[in-house]
Amino acid sequence: MTEPLRSIERRFPGVPTLEGAGVRLRRSFSNNEIPLFDPFLLLDRFGSTNPEDYLAGFPWHPHRGIETVTYVLDGRVEHGDTLGNSGVIGSGDVQWMNSGSGIIHQEMPQRSEGGMSGFQLWVNLPAREKMSIPAYRGLSAGEIPEVSTDTGNRVKVVAGNFERVEGPVRGISVDPTYLDVRVPPGGEFELPTAPGYTVFSHTIDGSGTFAGADSAPVAPGETALFGAGGAVRVRASDAGHRFLLVSGRPLHEPVAWYGPIVMNTQSELRSAVRELQSGEFIKHQRPILEE
Repeated sequence: MTEPLRSIERRFPGVPTLEGAGVRLRRSFSNNEIPLFDPFLLLDRFGSTNPEDYLAGFPWHPHRGIETVTYVLDGRVEHGDTLGNSGVIGSGDVQWMNSGSGIIHQEMPQRSEGGMSGFQLWVNLPAREKMSIPAYRGLSAGEIPEVSTDTGNRVKVVAGNFERVEGPVRGISVDPTYLDVRVPPGGEFELPTAPGYTVFSHTIDGSGTFAGADSAPVAPGETALFGAGGAVRVRASDAGHRFLLVSGRPLHEPVAWYGPIVMNTQSELRSAVRELQSGEFIKHQRPILEE
């Protein structure tokens, strides 16, 4: 028997937030939504046409126990870390970083004449990987495959699969799918999803109506969390619809969260903070790159 299409269970318009040294962004979900989005912890959309909204950036700060996924739509973000890695995340590029046992890094948006825009998603690590060796994948726009369908859809595949095309981010414990989907005006898009997985979308531009009980169109900047079911299906409005579609296997583990550090117990969290204060936070110094 075919499972029903997933319908929207809850909607999140996002909340204006100041982060880093004073970057204005919009936060779709965070620790107040635990465990609704398990294994995902946080989604921020950053960027503006006003450089004063983003130039202060995200100076040196720690992470432990999570993966951070930075996707730049427009503009440039310079980055560096305590493993010795550095570079620029440009338009269409993705950095998928596993902070593991601990990393200190910075992300500094650069002035862009046309403005800048992008996302950061936090993905929880399972308990067995919280103290793993940090690593990151830096993907240029040209390394991310884009699938064009005969119905006019264009889909960038960062992780997971679409139309037998596999994204370059692989081997992640929560088996994520991360797609940037563009549906032309009046067009339709459908993606089968794994049973029991968490699935959400975030509308970048335009709007669309997802099949299911909640038939109201999703607006730009709105995040939709889907309920149980099979595939996700959307019909674009006359303005078309561009959105992120993300899914992953829930961890069903306890979450102990303090700022940029996410562990499983309060004891582990206290230990991480003590190590940060004593200078023992970083366990690995050599650059670790993953292809």
